[in-house]
Amino acid sequence: MEEQKLQYLFGLHPVIEALRAGKKFDKVLLKQGLEAPQFRDLMGLLQKNGIPFQFVPVERLNRVVRGAHQGVVAYISKIDYVPYETLIDTALATGKHPLIVILDGVSDVRNLGAIARTLECAGGSGIIVPAKGGAAINADAIKASAGALMRLSVAKVPNLKLAAYYLKQSGFRILAVTEKSDRLIYEADMTGPCAFVMGSEGKGISQGMLELSDDRVAIPMAGGISSLNVSAATSIVLYEAVRQQMK
Repeated sequence: MEEQKLQYLFGLHPVIEALRAGKKFDKVLLKQGLEAPQFRDLMGLLQKNGIPFQFVPVERLNRVVRGAHQGVVAYISKIDYVPYETLIDTALATGKHPLIVILDGVSDVRNLGAIARTLECAGGSGIIVPAKGGAAINADAIKASAGALMRLSVAKVPNLKLAAYYLKQSGFRILAVTEKSDRLIYEADMTGPCAFVMGSEGKGISQGMLELSDDRVAIPMAGGISSLNVSAATSIVLYEAVRQQMK
């Protein structure tokens, strides 16, 4: 089971104290119907820190923890996330042509890892992922990234639109990479700060992110298969940006 590969902390008081001490969690599972004097404190800390939480049957918690979990299991982050503002500001301050990837619904950890590896090799600045609905940054993702996820800045946001607005205000061009565009990647200007939106292979990029994008670009397809694996597509578009920026 995937959850059993992750490091976790359990118990109401230990999780609350860890949150107060600034510990980062990927997500927190709460027993359905949980009632305890400190429950309100826990919920306030989770909401304040933007940590995803989910109410689940007690049987699910029992499968993860053999002990007195008190209805609370928190999964410890494998990496230290940064606020999206910090990621973007640092990218502009340290990179002449900063590149950022936004993953909109990409749920496979191996794709996430492969994308991070390519981005790091291309000299990119970081990745922005959604707090819910995206791939977990776990040991498998870090392994697939060849350690790149430990080197890149990663921001996890409750709503990708927040990061998109800040990117636009900061001077980034947002390019949605989608096969539904007639404009090829070679026709787009990638010489300045760029953020590439990559969608899931099943649903693609959400309508909200498409509407916020400054440009929609496609990779030319000449074969019988109509789309590429998302990590392969990201590699192609990133190195087109590198090619343009090297001129």
